[in-house]
Amino acid sequence: QITSLVRRAALTQNDNHFNYEKAHNFKVHTFRGPHWCEYCANFMWGLIAQGVRCSDCGLNVHKQCSKYVPNDCQPDLKRIKRVYCCDLTTLVKAHNTQRPMVVDSCIREIEARGLKSEGLYRVSGFTEHIEDVKMAFDRDGDKADISANIYPDINIIAGALKLYFRDLPIPVITYDTYSKFIEAAKISNPDERLEAIHEVLMLLPAAHYETLRYLMIHLKKVTLHEKENFMNAENLGIVFGPTLMRPPEDSTLATLNDMRYQKLIVQILIENEDVLF
Repeated sequence: QITSLVRRAALTQNDNHFNYEKAHNFKVHTFRGPHWCEYCANFMWGLIAQGVRCSDCGLNVHKQCSKYVPNDCQPDLKRIKRVYCCDLTTLVKAHNTQRPMVVDSCIREIEARGLKSEGLYRVSGFTEHIEDVKMAFDRDGDKADISANIYPDINIIAGALKLYFRDLPIPVITYDTYSKFIEAAKISNPDERLEAIHEVLMLLPAAHYETLRYLMIHLKKVTLHEKENFMNAENLGIVFGPTLMRPPEDSTLATLNDMRYQKLIVQILIENEDVLF
């Protein structure tokens, strides 16, 4: 529990600036005209492919220097062309927010008018309307209008939120931690299983941890209206398991074998969000 408290304190100590670590996204680059390395300050020799440039923040360095640059990338909004399909940490750092604004906007809207909606998150909204919401976020960012005037069906907003998580290049529960979560789910003793899940949660990147924490608090609220919406933690686990976690290798067999554990992980996270986060 101590680690959770420390983590939460670190996340809330400065609400204006979120110091999430982010590695640079270096790509080989051909510079026109003379260029100097922004790490070692030496000249970049050659006519083509003289060095690498971070496609998120624009930092220019020698290829060999890129190994020593700290994980201090501060993405430039001008370089981030979209909201969906963008790396989670990159997006929150570019917008300087604690969580992706899609998550905040959709959850705010759902909690304002949809918590009692029957089959919330299980009932699908119209695909073309969900695509419209996606385009609105990509185009307008946090100014996207997803109010009831434009989208009266709350399932469209719920669908847009699920699509955001499905479109992430690295899932909220990262590829690096996937197998550890599955192993933790297989532990039969409930207390030991909870402890194991808590330990793996601590391995998530800070932005992923915070997004997952916020989502689980929301899904817990959804379960409090189970009498109206018929959505308990198990049902939400079935919906969100494959949405929040995907196996690193794209194997249909692995996915099928792991589905019940994916469901169980999300169910446990919802039921114990106050203890785990």
